[in-house]
Amino acid sequence: MGLFNDRKSEAGKTTVPVWFMRQAGRYHAHYQNIKKDSDFMTMCKDPKLAYEVTMGPINEFDFDAAILFSDLLFPLEQLGLGLTYAPGPILEKKLETVSDVKNLKIKAPSKDYYSFQKDACTLLREGLPKNKTLLGFVGAPFTLYSYAVEGSHSGALYSSKLGLFDGRFQAFCELLLPQLLGEMREQALGGADAMCLFDTAAGELCFSDYKEFILPVLRTVTKEFKKEFPTKKVIYYSKFTHMNYLKEIQDDNIDVLGIDWRHNLPEALNELSKDYYIQGNLEPAYLGLPWETLEKKWMELFRSLETADVDFDRWICGLGHGCLQWIPQENVRKSVELIHQNFKY
Repeated sequence: MGLFNDRKSEAGKTTVPVWFMRQAGRYHAHYQNIKKDSDFMTMCKDPKLAYEVTMGPINEFDFDAAILFSDLLFPLEQLGLGLTYAPGPILEKKLETVSDVKNLKIKAPSKDYYSFQKDACTLLREGLPKNKTLLGFVGAPFTLYSYAVEGSHSGALYSSKLGLFDGRFQAFCELLLPQLLGEMREQALGGADAMCLFDTAAGELCFSDYKEFILPVLRTVTKEFKKEFPTKKVIYYSKFTHMNYLKEIQDDNIDVLGIDWRHNLPEALNELSKDYYIQGNLEPAYLGLPWETLEKKWMELFRSLETADVDFDRWICGLGHGCLQWIPQENVRKSVELIHQNFKY
């Protein structure tokens, strides 16, 4: 795949690679110590601080991949929606009509606006051990759109769903996509080995709307990115999407599908691994369990794959979503150690 270097052990077995979404986050004392002197926006936009936050879980827990510390909502700030954090994200504007979309003004070209991400990636690629993968990331179009309409990803997404039919989604994507591709480009030029597209709102849609509205736009993004960066990998994670959604994606420009914890992992691997690598998918809340119970959950997951005779070469171990702020960081440490020591094939 080119994402992870040789992982052969002395016994000739291969170790399953592991990284978690939000692995540099609020559960981690390293992050909290930096945050004492910096607000979230500064931590993201100062390349040296972003480097320090990103490197924390690599240095302490030895994940196989580092993921750029940033935020997926920055394109909304770039488009003039007025993004602040207090501490969660707040937008000054919401897209209630097509005119609201057409009245947006791009604050700066992507090459200039996302230079902080490029510079952070450059520092990370220079500072990371050569056997560690560097992951960039962006928000997928529908997830960014739903936030621009609703101000969050929660609730019924009523207005966002109506906006698929009144022209808002189309107008938003026409404005967003060149800028989003520009953001991906800057991260790739900075040295990111792969690009994650996080679509946490996608599963709120019914299958027919996902197929009609979301997948064509997603395929446009992945095709255009791969056209310029054919050797970079693309990872697509969608939350709440069922198996029929994932089977319908049919995108040769996506290399990895991240799946949430609701999926049966052996089934997903056997069904989809001929076309994609699969990342996932332990229930994130399990990291709050006593270690003895958490250890059993990890081993149950691994043994379920052994029993199902999956292609382990196509699996990247992870959570079904991101690290939660309440989990004990010692459980993260022990989880990575357990995976590196025991998840071999």
